[in-house]
Amino acid sequence: MLKFVVRRLLLLVPILFGLSVLLFVWLRALPGGPAQALLGERATAESVARIEALYGLDEAWYVQYWKFVSAAVQLDFGNSARTNRPVTEEMLRTFPATFELAIAALIFAIGIGIPLGYFAARKYGSWLDNLSVSGSLLGVAVPVFFLAYILKYVFSVKLGWFPTQGRDDPRIDADHPTGFYVLDGIVTGNLEASWDAIMHLVLPAIALGAIPLAIIVRITRASVLDVVHEDYVRTAEAKGLQERTITRRHVLRNALLPVVTVIGLQAGLLFSGAILTETVFSFDGVGRFIAEAISNRDYAVLQGFILVIAAMYVVVNLLVDVSYGLIDPRVRVR
Repeated sequence: MLKFVVRRLLLLVPILFGLSVLLFVWLRALPGGPAQALLGERATAESVARIEALYGLDEAWYVQYWKFVSAAVQLDFGNSARTNRPVTEEMLRTFPATFELAIAALIFAIGIGIPLGYFAARKYGSWLDNLSVSGSLLGVAVPVFFLAYILKYVFSVKLGWFPTQGRDDPRIDADHPTGFYVLDGIVTGNLEASWDAIMHLVLPAIALGAIPLAIIVRITRASVLDVVHEDYVRTAEAKGLQERTITRRHVLRNALLPVVTVIGLQAGLLFSGAILTETVFSFDGVGRFIAEAISNRDYAVLQGFILVIAAMYVVVNLLVDVSYGLIDPRVRVR
């Protein structure tokens, strides 16, 4: 297993190198540039040349690429052209918000999706099964931004149960040493701030987790339906084993393999940022920050953030592969 993990981590090098080349070419192919985005209608040939010289954009492309790669190896991605702050500082500011939102969305999707998919399969053809299938189709079909606006209008504007935007109430005096607001409230003993952060997470997490929930329900249902008709399950039932034992040892253990794959893929997507959800709820996370960087042609931010997100995606999928070995001993033996 250790050799497998090391081999997969070494694959990060060619992946990130190839991605860095594609990023560099793609960004330079976009119309406009950081100078035009910063100056807007006031842009003149002299001011554009001055900005490009300031950020080294007037140098040859291979010189720019070499400077970018040599600095990126040291985790130095330069400064944002829009905020003039180091990109690493922007990462430390925005990634905790996105991680917190993604974890909340995954808890919502997994906590409801796996039990609902399992019971829908065990009650095949019942009203619960039909409801879960219809609900999963609806969850995939409804656009995220539309669901987010509906949730915001009904539960925030009309009913007033949840906050409308942001990560916390500015009236609450709270310290944020880690950037994870829920955890910060617990660590500092400010439970009011922690509860307030949870309330701000509920609606964005439901909107963001709706599609993963629908996918997990369908995959779990289909996988359980396949497993319950296997010979080893019928043999266990014929031996008179308790249903709880059959479910734990035979059904779920084998049915979870494809579910884990889907969860890993969805987790990688969620951790990369949710532009629409973060925009609707004014959530200051990675997705919203990258969207602003694209509109401002902020090369340093886009190159740094996308490379880090790609590395995270590979690591998440590595964790999925490792979890296979923990669930299925046959994979671990191989």
